[in-house]
Amino acid sequence: MKSLKFLVPLALFLVLAGFLLVGLNRDPREVPSPLIGKPAPEFALPRLDDGAQTIQRADLLGQVWMLNVWASWCVACRQEHPLLVEYAKQKRLPIYGLNYKDERADGQQWLAQFGNPYTASLYDRAGRVGIDFGVYGVPETFIIDREGVVRMKHIGPLTPEVIRERIEPLLRQLNA
Repeated sequence: MKSLKFLVPLALFLVLAGFLLVGLNRDPREVPSPLIGKPAPEFALPRLDDGAQTIQRADLLGQVWMLNVWASWCVACRQEHPLLVEYAKQKRLPIYGLNYKDERADGQQWLAQFGNPYTASLYDRAGRVGIDFGVYGVPETFIIDREGVVRMKHIGPLTPEVIRERIEPLLRQLNA
C-alpha cells in the first residue's frame, strides 16, 4: 500500500511531463484545423466595396483560391499586407479577403490607404463566416482547391517563407 502512495503521484508526474514536452515542441502557428481535407463552409456574403453584390462559395468553384481573413483594427494584418499586395501582382491565384468583424467604412479606407490585393473582399461584420472557418484571430489564410476543399490553413501573418515553403508547393500540386 505504501508503494502505491508513491507510484500514483510518480505516474501522474510522468504523464504531465510528457504532455509538457510534446507541447513545447509544437509550433503555435501549426494549429490543426478540422477543415483540412473537407469542403469549405458554405457562405454568401456582400462585397466590402459594394454591399449590393454577393459572393458565395459556389461562385469560386473551379479555381484554386486563397482566403485571407483580415481587419482594419488588426496590427498583424498591417504587417502582412505589403507582402499580400506584392504577391497579388504575380497573379498566381485569386486572393479573396474576408473583412472580419470590422466596420465597412474602416475596411474600405484601410484598403484605399494600403492597397488592395484582393480580387474581392467579403464583408463579415458579425464574424459568422469566420467562425464557420474556425477563425479565432486575424490574420488567418486558407488555400481552397477547385472542388472547394480546404487544403491549407495558416494562422498569423504570411511571410515570404510561408509563401515559398508552403503555399507555392501546394499550388504546384493543386495546379498539376
